[in-house]
Amino acid sequence: MKALSIDNQTLAVQEIDITMAANTVYTFFSSILIDELAGLKEHVIYADANALSEKKKPYFIGEQLVLGDALILGRDGFDDVDAKIAKKELLALIHPDVNAFYKEVLELLADTDINLYKTFTVEKNGEKIALNTEWVLYTFNIADERTKEYFINELQKAVTAKSKVAEYMQKMAQLAMNVAA
Repeated sequence: MKALSIDNQTLAVQEIDITMAANTVYTFFSSILIDELAGLKEHVIYADANALSEKKKPYFIGEQLVLGDALILGRDGFDDVDAKIAKKELLALIHPDVNAFYKEVLELLADTDINLYKTFTVEKNGEKIALNTEWVLYTFNIADERTKEYFINELQKAVTAKSKVAEYMQKMAQLAMNVAA
């Protein structure tokens, strides 16, 4: 099966041929903790869920924050299929510039058990909406400097107090939804 891999250190993209089996993705990352990201149309981005705690280099694929190496396959419903995106097109979507806000927040989160992509639910106008920590980071990254400072200071308090950081992120997501209402 045609796949694309991204080396997080060099951001080099390689076309690879893999045989999908029950353990292929786990073997690729040498880990059983894998995240599936839907940041590319008709594709899935597999990433190592340990990359945050291992402080692996972050980068963006489009607007999708990715940490560590990535494996990209095509997606048809729930099935992995050949990657259709061209190597050149994928390279154009990769952005290595991660700003100071992201770097500081990721550094704080590295010592927690948070998963950037695990969903939680918030409400807006009575409707339940599934979001995740990566969305919270994106949202607060585009906020004004004072709001960013508040977010980082409160996150620092939560991490220092060994609070449940996932609950803090859900609270911040709800706060963002309330402001947007």
